[in-house]
Amino acid sequence: MRAIAKGPEPTSLTTHRLTPHGDYDNYADKDALRPSLSTEQRGLCCYCMGRIEPDASSMKIEHWRCQAYYPGEQLRYRNLLGACPGGEGQPRKLQHCDTRKGNQDLRWNPADSDRDIAARLSYRADGTIVSDDCQFDRELNNVLNLNLPMLKWRRKGVLDAVLEWWKQEKRRLQGPVPRARIEHKRDKYTAGAGELAPYCQVAIWWLQQGLAKAP
Repeated sequence: MRAIAKGPEPTSLTTHRLTPHGDYDNYADKDALRPSLSTEQRGLCCYCMGRIEPDASSMKIEHWRCQAYYPGEQLRYRNLLGACPGGEGQPRKLQHCDTRKGNQDLRWNPADSDRDIAARLSYRADGTIVSDDCQFDRELNNVLNLNLPMLKWRRKGVLDAVLEWWKQEKRRLQGPVPRARIEHKRDKYTAGAGELAPYCQVAIWWLQQGLAKAP
């Protein structure tokens, strides 16, 4: 999970919100909403950081505060996120992200600019995602199911790749990796304005740990 910087909302959403009796179900321009969400999330699911595309088959429009319990939030753009299909149609134990979450609440919204969501998370060598906040840690597992074996395996693959880069750099330099090289590698994961690599936050987090220890 990484911080999401919300951009301007689609004009059609603004207009529909001001329409009498307008709600999410009768909002007809969801095809304009999906590209906005996907672009500001740089092509990543708001929760697991897997790839999403701005179409109904590969992306769900997630209400961080669910429509059932928070009807006043259903057309609020900051409450809307782009999520992957999350194992939709599979048994509950294999579901994740919005599909698993359903109407449950989450402690923090990754699009809340007052909360640095990335700073509340860390990753273990086996790809497990954890939080020092006990409530949020439970939600990662029980509400979002982000430690599903498949997701752990994918995050571990990203972590293994950056660890291999680190080892190669140490061999090449015959010594510690300089801070500037670590910063350059970290910044490459977020360079540009297009899509990010899936699960890139795992590598960024690990490189940040390396920078904290670098002389």
